[in-house]
Amino acid sequence: MIKIFTDGACSGNPGPGGWSYIICKDEEIVQGQGGSVGKTTNNRMELTAVIKALEKIISFEDKRFQIISDSAYVVNAVNNHWIGCWNQNNWKTSKGEDVKNSDLWKMFLNIKNKCERLGKLITFEKVKGHNGNYFNEWVDSMARNEVINQMRGVKDET
Repeated sequence: MIKIFTDGACSGNPGPGGWSYIICKDEEIVQGQGGSVGKTTNNRMELTAVIKALEKIISFEDKRFQIISDSAYVVNAVNNHWIGCWNQNNWKTSKGEDVKNSDLWKMFLNIKNKCERLGKLITFEKVKGHNGNYFNEWVDSMARNEVINQMRGVKDET
């Protein structure tokens, strides 16, 4: 199974943000990427990291993937099937409010469905942030560095 660690970070909320992912096979990093956005939120960066990772794995021959994130927002939306409910309810919450970040959730759903049509099995696992998980700490550092780069004026990559 390929493990994919994702993270997003933001300085202020909204503020300059960064996202990152690393793809691990047999406990070794085989791919990593990050990017930044000028004005965003932490949740948008968490979700962007997952979207970018899913876009990357389309070309992989492997079939089993595990997305590992410290974002309850992302993992709960997938594992508790909130996304399907939002989609069925025309991107409204159970309270009738607009789903936040629906533009990114729609992108997520499209790319996840494309992966699944290609026979890829994708599971999601929540890990506690800043709790000593080596790869989670690494991807967190990458995302925070992307925020710093954005604040220094490095170009957006998303």
